[in-house]
Amino acid sequence: MLASARPQPDDSVFSLLDDDGRVVPGGRAPALSDADALRLFRGLLQVRLVDERMMRLQRQGRLGFYMLSMGEEATHFAVHALRPTDWVFPSYREPGAAFHRGYSLKDFVNQLFGNAEDPAKGRQMPVHHSARWLNLVSISSPVGTQIPQAVGMAWAARISKRDDVAVTYFGEGTSSTGEFHVGMNFAGVYKAPVIFICRNNGWAISTGKERQTASQGFAVKAQAYGFPGVRVDGNDLLAILAVMEDAVARARAGEGPTLIEAVTYRRGGHSSSDDPNVYRDPNEPKEWERRDPIERWKKYLVGRGLYSEAVEQQYRKEIGEEIAAALAHAEQVGPPAVETLFHDVFAEIPPHLEEQKEYLLSLPRPTNPHGGH
Repeated sequence: MLASARPQPDDSVFSLLDDDGRVVPGGRAPALSDADALRLFRGLLQVRLVDERMMRLQRQGRLGFYMLSMGEEATHFAVHALRPTDWVFPSYREPGAAFHRGYSLKDFVNQLFGNAEDPAKGRQMPVHHSARWLNLVSISSPVGTQIPQAVGMAWAARISKRDDVAVTYFGEGTSSTGEFHVGMNFAGVYKAPVIFICRNNGWAISTGKERQTASQGFAVKAQAYGFPGVRVDGNDLLAILAVMEDAVARARAGEGPTLIEAVTYRRGGHSSSDDPNVYRDPNEPKEWERRDPIERWKKYLVGRGLYSEAVEQQYRKEIGEEIAAALAHAEQVGPPAVETLFHDVFAEIPPHLEEQKEYLLSLPRPTNPHGGH
């Protein structure tokens, strides 16, 4: 591991950028090209702008459900350290990870609407994306289910003598599930090439982090399973890239898993169905605004001579136009054909399902997809 990114005491957090976007004295930053630094900035902006627009749509009744990532965007881009052949097992709050790997805004919006062009064919609730062509595995609502799946993929890669790695995201509340402990234990025993990213954003819906564990952090839990744990500033993208590069290198070298605890904050509610003011001090999020990951990255780009107001405005214009075009398209696409209910169950539809499909298609149908006549 980087000398400056070694496992820290329970109460400390590894960081490379101060609040003004400057590399801290003695910090050894990972190599990052100008093009990648700007690409990451555009990605951070895209997540923020998409979230703002989709939440407005949900409040207008045009979307049924949505989940914000405000303040946590930097954690999504840990996937920058991966190769296309690696696998990502996300939670439901990492759209930037999908975008960075090539998931289009068109696919993203189609999934939210569950229309005929939804990659998941309308079978999942909004924000539960999957993209087989990107090795991005389907999100599940029950927390923790993705952890043993990621460990299984990593173990399969190892016994197949491939150096692919798996990354799985989850919130700190997931550390209270059996899947977390079973997955961590298996990965530690068999040195599975998997990276666990615990997004410690302070709240598991309405349960504060102090009700999830008696330890001062979550990275320390890796010690019990025999592998490193690192606490990193989850609003410091440069630090996240540094610890991810180390973790990926360890995994590819056969040295086993790493648990990364990204300490950040959920500035919005858990979801569009949630009012955080019921269970937390409304002033609490304001304390984190000055640590906004986008603003910090912007200041870092200023220091590298890469940022300008014109660049940001161009990105905002491009992203806004892409969002508008994706929405205009998605709202014109109808629902999935009813017979797609029978697809993807078997490679070839067996006779009994063919019979059921024909019967379903013979029944009277409503004239609109919402059940009206």
